[in-house]
Amino acid sequence: MASAVVEQHARSRTRLSEAARHAPIETVDAAAQALASVAKHRERSGFVTWILRTLAENEVADLDELIAVLARPEALADLRRRDPLAPARLRGVRAKRQLLEAEGGVVSGRELAQALGITRQAVDKRRLRNALIGLDLGKRSNAYPVWQVGLEGLDVVLAELAEYDPWTQTLFMLSANSWLEGETPLAALRRGERDAVLAAARLYGEQTAA
Repeated sequence: MASAVVEQHARSRTRLSEAARHAPIETVDAAAQALASVAKHRERSGFVTWILRTLAENEVADLDELIAVLARPEALADLRRRDPLAPARLRGVRAKRQLLEAEGGVVSGRELAQALGITRQAVDKRRLRNALIGLDLGKRSNAYPVWQVGLEGLDVVLAELAEYDPWTQTLFMLSANSWLEGETPLAALRRGERDAVLAAARLYGEQTAA
């Protein structure tokens, strides 16, 4: 039994080494991170294995295709057995994707700095003091919604939403709001209705809890 396991490990190392020689370096790096995570949290091994096999078997090219594959009834049922919270996580990924693509999409901090006519460091300072929305993408990378550019009054609205994370702040700005007669806060703020948006921001906690 022990020798069989050793042989299996040897075959796996050989396959991994061969694949790594031909794969793009960013893919190898990502795979190494996944393996490191499994080494620390072995309970994730079945889930990670299933995802990797799904990617390979379906020749998934991008995130949209992956979400579509995972959303298939048979895949979702299998995924739910491995992780009961998987459907909720999948909905979260899809929702974040929609927020990143809405109203012109997002740009990097450097691109936003150019659009605003300020330095990259100034963008970071505004984000840290909650005067700009920077959506955390991991690895110290942030995506900045382009709809922020030239939007008067955004800083004071974000001050009212300081208890919420940037993703929730973005959701507030882009969602129909009952306190604004079904309009989005972004649309109202573009028309200069700052006081109405501020009032909606103050009531946001009550609306989300209802």
